[in-house]
Amino acid sequence: MDQMGEDARRLWDAAQALNRRAAAVSPAAGRLPSLLFFTDPERTPRPWETAARLPPGAAVVFRGFGRDDALDTARRLGEATRARGVRLLIGADADLADRISAAGVHLPARMAGEAASLRRDRPDWIITTAIHEAAAGFPLDSLDALVASPVFASVSASARPAMGLDGLARVLALGVATYALGGIDARTAQALSDSGVCGLAAVGAIRDAFAP
Repeated sequence: MDQMGEDARRLWDAAQALNRRAAAVSPAAGRLPSLLFFTDPERTPRPWETAARLPPGAAVVFRGFGRDDALDTARRLGEATRARGVRLLIGADADLADRISAAGVHLPARMAGEAASLRRDRPDWIITTAIHEAAAGFPLDSLDALVASPVFASVSASARPAMGLDGLARVLALGVATYALGGIDARTAQALSDSGVCGLAAVGAIRDAFAP
């Protein structure tokens, strides 16, 4: 494994510690990746370079957003993640996930209702969905994990107001393994140490920490 820089090590150590704590309460959480690298066409134009430096036990969530190069990028990510023992989830596109033999899918909140049929068809997949508030109506039994966002203030152009630790606690009360996304870095991760989340998710912080 490549030598990690200080920021990468701190982020990875924090994610693993959170996953261990969550697994002590719910063993299923221990089977999930502890660190999710979310891609973004603008902020991570060459995501396979970051994926190729992630440690085994992490995962990539590829969000193609319908771009013409989505299949090519997904294939490059598939090669990079397989070589590292890193799992690859495809955002909002089960057909693409099937096509490249991904480990599962990540659904935006508006598509959470599709989780039940996906679970029926692909019982081996990891299925996660975004959640922005502890609202009713999510098919919780069909999900492996929720990705709560934004927990802290985020630089994303589409970011909603931060839910903070109180909002995160309401999501966790739903009883499903939950990742924290939004404003996550090695410093803010420390505020989550007793939260109960099963891991960390980020775009820029992981891109920067694991940059070539």
